[in-house]
Amino acid sequence: MIPARKKRDARKSVRQSAWITLDGGFAARPCTVIDLSATGARIETEDPREAAAGFRLAFSRDARSGRQCKVVWRRGRTLGVEFIR
Repeated sequence: MIPARKKRDARKSVRQSAWITLDGGFAARPCTVIDLSATGARIETEDPREAAAGFRLAFSRDARSGRQCKVVWRRGRTLGVEFIR
C-alpha cells in the first residue's frame, strides 16, 4: 500500500507583527508572521539565528500569550514553524 499524503492545512496571508519570545519571556525579538494556518506559520525575522529550535510565538509583547513552536525549516530570514499542542 502507498501511504496517504498528508494534506497541508490552508494558509492565510496575515503579514502581522509578532514576537519570538525566548528564555521564558525575558527576551523578545520582533518578527513578522507572513502566513498562518491551524498547525503552523511562516515567519520572517531580522536574525533567524536568534530563534532556537523551539520558542513561543506571541502576537503581543505579553510573554504569557502565544503559541509554542518548533522550527521545521529555515531559508534565509524566513522560518517555517509548527505549533506544538
